Amino acid sequence: MALTGEDLAEISKLLDVKFESELAPIKKDIKNIKLHLELETDKKIQLLAENYVPAASRFEEASCKINSMQSDINLLKKIVTEHSEKIRKLA
Repeated sequence: MALTGEDLAEISKLLDVKFESELAPIKKDIKNIKLHLELETDKKIQLLAENYVPAASRFEEASCKINSMQSDINLLKKIVTEHSEKIRKLA
């Protein structure tokens, strides 16, 4: 007994219904994940981005100050060493 076109059409319809019912929970999960990404993750990424620029600017300013302070410290060390040698010669 061979399957007719009508038989194949009915089988196709049954498979469509079966797949649709099986995929419904997956579609719901995908929607929930998308919603979570939009509501939670996107907001957190936005907050990180908004805070990154000011923090980076502060770090850049601090880096310049640190470099300047390091130069001053090196100069002070040199002067203290020279003065210590002069004092030692005088004593």
